Amino acid sequence: MSFPLLTATAVLPAIGAIATAAVPAARRTAAKWLALLVSIATLALAIVVLVRFDPDGARYQLTESHAWIADFGVRYELGVDGIGVALLALTALLIPFIILAGWHDADPLETGSKRWRPTQGFFALILGVEAMVIISFEATDVFLFYIFFEAMLIPMYFLIGGFGDRAHAGSDEKAAAQRSYAAVKFLLYNLVGGLIMLAAVIGLYVVAGNFSLQEIAEARANGTLDMATNTERWLFLGFFFAFAVKAPLWPLHTWLPNAMGEATAPVAVLITAVVDKVGTFAMLRFCLQLFPEASKWATPAILVLAVISIVYGALLAVGQRDIKRLVAYASISHFGFIIMGIFAMTSQGQSGATLYMVNHGISTAALMLVAGFLISRRGSRLIADYGGVQKVAPVLAGTFLIGGLATLSLPGLAPFVSEFLVLVGTFARYPVIGIIATFGIVLAALYTLVLYQRTMTGPVKPEVSAMPDLRVRELVVVAPLVVLLIFLGVYPKPVTDIVNPAVKSTMSDVHKKDPKPEVEAAK
Repeated sequence: MSFPLLTATAVLPAIGAIATAAVPAARRTAAKWLALLVSIATLALAIVVLVRFDPDGARYQLTESHAWIADFGVRYELGVDGIGVALLALTALLIPFIILAGWHDADPLETGSKRWRPTQGFFALILGVEAMVIISFEATDVFLFYIFFEAMLIPMYFLIGGFGDRAHAGSDEKAAAQRSYAAVKFLLYNLVGGLIMLAAVIGLYVVAGNFSLQEIAEARANGTLDMATNTERWLFLGFFFAFAVKAPLWPLHTWLPNAMGEATAPVAVLITAVVDKVGTFAMLRFCLQLFPEASKWATPAILVLAVISIVYGALLAVGQRDIKRLVAYASISHFGFIIMGIFAMTSQGQSGATLYMVNHGISTAALMLVAGFLISRRGSRLIADYGGVQKVAPVLAGTFLIGGLATLSLPGLAPFVSEFLVLVGTFARYPVIGIIATFGIVLAALYTLVLYQRTMTGPVKPEVSAMPDLRVRELVVVAPLVVLLIFLGVYPKPVTDIVNPAVKSTMSDVHKKDPKPEVEAAK
């Protein structure tokens, strides 16, 4: 039997989480180093998966299949396509930076405080989330995917509610109440989505007789499994609703600003750059592949919701006074672009959406982590409490600017390529939707540049006059992300070569071809 590489990428952080939690309370530093080493080892395994994956080979590779609950047709089935392997690599890449950035976020608070932050638990929970996200990207059994899709909510609930941002205006009691509210709201929204999806998963089993993604998709393609139109539409809506909550798509988005605002900056990155990607990934893997006709039926309504997310999220970002909530609303706008690209039903749109998932993860991590370093120095999330930072901390200000420019998709930085592909793919089939979506780009420039101007330029405020620049640990976190933003902005081919064959297969699933240009090129 060949080495179960995909299982290893998920089991390693899971074992690491248990081992980190078991470190004695007095050995906090040892727990941090253990978590960091486990995350680096997981990244090494992800690189092996990436190297062994052949973009021109079978659709699902490195597959594993074992009997699990045979009486109900449930199997332990794993496999990665180009989209899954790209997001697996993104997750494994970001976790070490998240751990390094949060190195002191769970240290015990000052002597005499009524609150104590269990350091080991913080890092164990991060590794636990990593394990569940990775197996979600690998699972090709619908029931197996559902289990981990829901299970990741539990560690995220404790990370949001138990390890909140220290830069909180108000008393300890008020801060704790707001953290609790954000955590409960996150949990309830996602649990409701998950319960609706569970009903759809059961319905799929009743119709298909098993949970195997590949078997069901193959039966649908060759005509041996014929779903009634209404049945397919209801099942699609059950799956899509859960994924739209996770993504998050307007109007199911309201949990995200609360969660990101109250969480520490590294946990906020974990939410929007890692966990939320499971929602958009699942739209490609499950909605389009299992329910192709229903996906096409729902496309007009989903595109309208996506474009509302783009403009609405950007408009609210413009008006924010809180740095972290601004990044949260900007992410809602960006997820609108991703979903618009998926349901544009063009190869450019879906390639751009997949690339956008990767690039958004990197750019949001860069911006939010630098913002976290800034907030930890000043002790405030309010934009108005800053000014002139670039004069006292130029490296911090410079990296903050690069992260912001990536967020507004400046040409030469990674998100530009993906946003351009999404817009091209949308224009080709839905020009009105594409035109409206471009307003999101204008608004992104507005909220990003205003944020930089108000925090980094102008007179130096007395409260920031002694602010230190980025330290070595913080530079180790930020510098690789900046390098990746520039490299993938100039040369995105390594990622597009991996994802394009998978996108081609998805287009085939929904029986869609790219529209021909209305004006043929001159010969």
